[in-house]
Amino acid sequence: MALSLQFPPALPNHHLLFSHSTLPSSSPPPLSLIHKRKLFPLFPIAVRSSSRVKCLTKSTEEDRSEQESSLVSDSDVEEEAEIREDTKVQLQQNKRIPTTSSFGDSLSLGIREHVYEVLEVKPNGMVSTRKINRRQLLKSSGLRPRDIRSVDPSLFLTNSMPSLLVREHAILLNLGSLRAIAMQECVLIFDYNRRGGKAFIDTLLPRLNPRNSNGGPCMPFELEVVEAALLSRVQRLEQRLMNIEPRVQALLKVLPNRLTADILEELRISKQALVELGSRAGALRQMLLDLLEDEHEIRRICIMGRNCKLKGNNVVECSVPLEKQIAEEEEEEIEMLLENYLQRSESCHGQAERLLDSAKEMEDSIAVNLSSRRLEVSRVELLLQVGTFCVAVGALVAGIFGMNLKSYLEEHVFAFWLTTAGIIFGAVVAFFLMYSYLRARKIL
Repeated sequence: MALSLQFPPALPNHHLLFSHSTLPSSSPPPLSLIHKRKLFPLFPIAVRSSSRVKCLTKSTEEDRSEQESSLVSDSDVEEEAEIREDTKVQLQQNKRIPTTSSFGDSLSLGIREHVYEVLEVKPNGMVSTRKINRRQLLKSSGLRPRDIRSVDPSLFLTNSMPSLLVREHAILLNLGSLRAIAMQECVLIFDYNRRGGKAFIDTLLPRLNPRNSNGGPCMPFELEVVEAALLSRVQRLEQRLMNIEPRVQALLKVLPNRLTADILEELRISKQALVELGSRAGALRQMLLDLLEDEHEIRRICIMGRNCKLKGNNVVECSVPLEKQIAEEEEEEIEMLLENYLQRSESCHGQAERLLDSAKEMEDSIAVNLSSRRLEVSRVELLLQVGTFCVAVGALVAGIFGMNLKSYLEEHVFAFWLTTAGIIFGAVVAFFLMYSYLRARKIL
């Protein structure tokens, strides 16, 4: 039995083709010889291979199915091996990436870590900007996530009410556009480019300068920050009140004698500004009032940074007796400080409310004045309608005589003058009768 190999043309990267035959390769064996000798032809099978050449023999349909199943299983094994290799490479790459614990946790959870850009002010007056993520901020200040929400700039509309939260190692300030966290070693200011942040920085930095202390005892850094925040907030409210008050006084002198669209628009804008100013001053007043009524919060401010603890019934216990005495003295100073700004905010709120009441009274006076003018216009309109009705009756008589029908009155010389005089006289009499009726009914 001779073995002849036949290579198919134009089959790159494929397996070899071969067949068994006793005849020359140019002529295929007859069917009788195949059945007699039980020779089975070998069909050419092209199998793609990337590394080596495999020769597959196919004799029966069974062998073909077995070979195909073996090829499929080999390809599955190769795919699984490739997936394992890719997984190993990915794990090695992840190990090479330097990550902190917070960043790794955020990646594992699929949460984007929020980064704040803050202005850091040291007790010695040094100012620097830095970027800090949420986890680092919580770790450095000892706060909880629910505490950060009160000063988070992204929740500006949600946390619009002023607040002063006292925690173990930090004080959170939310006063309008000022959002800050005061600690012993520094104060972090959010949105420092806004108007409230700039006013707070301009107020705080001179207070940290030793030359401005005048030789007196220095307050703790946290209290300096709190006082600077309250001072800047109250000064801004008072400045706005000083800008609005002259405008409102000038409008009250002009109105209601001079009613123009510009003056009414200016009154509306001034009233809106007074409402906003009164609400802000009232919210600040309420915050200070609640803080003064809460003795526990004031004592927590006093013992911040000291080896003291609050026991039952808000009793302060310190390891050093001197610290307890200093904490008690600071408690009185804090109460006096808060009462001072409470009075200033109350004065600002009261003055804004008085100006707002005057503006509302002026609006009521303007409304009454406009109503009286509308009443006069309505009376004139009614009189004109009565006169129009009387003239319309005379026009009806004139229209009757204007028909092209003979009435034999046109033959008389004085008929025209008599008819005209009768129409005028009747219209005047009808008008006075209607006017007397309306006056009797108190319509006019």
